[in-house]
Amino acid sequence: MAEQLLWLETLLRFFSGLALLIAPVTTARVLGLPLPQAVLWPRLLGTLLIGMAAATLLEGSAQRVTGLGLGGLVAINLISAAVVIALLVLDRGSQTRRGKLFLWTLSVAFVVLALLEIAGA
Repeated sequence: MAEQLLWLETLLRFFSGLALLIAPVTTARVLGLPLPQAVLWPRLLGTLLIGMAAATLLEGSAQRVTGLGLGGLVAINLISAAVVIALLVLDRGSQTRRGKLFLWTLSVAFVVLALLEIAGA
C-alpha cells in the first residue's frame, strides 16, 4: 500500500510540476486560476514539485525508508538549479541585473549544496 501511495504522489507532483514549468499561463487558464503576471513564480513552483517528485521516487526505491534524506535533497537541489539556469540562459528569469545576479547566486548555492550533500552521503 505504501509503495502505491509513493507512486501516486510521485506522479501527481511530477505532472503538476511539469504543467506549471512548461505552460504556466495555459495551466492557470485551464484550472480557472488567476493568471500570473510574471511566469517565473509558477515555473519555480513547478520546479519544486518536480524536485519533490524525484525525491519521493528516490525514497520509494530505497531499501530502508528513513525520510527525505540526502539523496532526495540532492535531487531537489540539482533539478532546481538546472531549471533556474535554463530560465536565465533563455532570458526568462528576471528583467533586472539584480534579479539575474540573485538567480545565478541561488543556482550556484543549489549546486554547492548538492555537492556537499553527495560528499556527506
